[in-house]
Amino acid sequence: MSQNAPAPPILSLAVTFYGLLFAAALLVAWAAGLPLLFASPEAAHEGMDPLLDVAAGALFGGAMIALSGLWTRRTASGERLARALAAVLGRRSASECLLLAALSGVAEEAFFRGALQPLLGLCAASAVFALAHLAPRRDLWPWTFFALAAGLGLGLLFEWSGNLVAPVVAHALVNAVNLRLLSRDYAPA
Repeated sequence: MSQNAPAPPILSLAVTFYGLLFAAALLVAWAAGLPLLFASPEAAHEGMDPLLDVAAGALFGGAMIALSGLWTRRTASGERLARALAAVLGRRSASECLLLAALSGVAEEAFFRGALQPLLGLCAASAVFALAHLAPRRDLWPWTFFALAAGLGLGLLFEWSGNLVAPVVAHALVNAVNLRLLSRDYAPA
């Protein structure tokens, strides 16, 4: 892309992609007779504790943000990955980062945890999540390994809470903070 070329319409692409991913989650859950919001029919019957679920998601998300921040600031591989991801992301406003985080948090958790995990199990759903984050560039491959670890953690959070609230909060929080930091601190001017 030349310096004068317009930036790709990332927001419209994200709305379309994540809308389709959420629709796929709904379709898979419907076809399998699963309650998309809950880990199982038993968990749906038990209901949720929204305050506890939001707090658990925020705590887990905060821990992931701290770990990724340490990796980025203290290792050469972390800084290289941050610069590579930021080059793809480009400069984004705080509101754009929040929108992208909300879209990805809801749609990805609905698909990978809500629809796939009850069918495939924790490890297989986490592996598919990691593969969905596999980029064709070698400098982005560490992102795939981070996605595998995050997927396992989010899957465990889903199993522990019995619903998608905690993993959605964690995923959206991680993406909101990290997208903003990448855009602000690492994206080319």
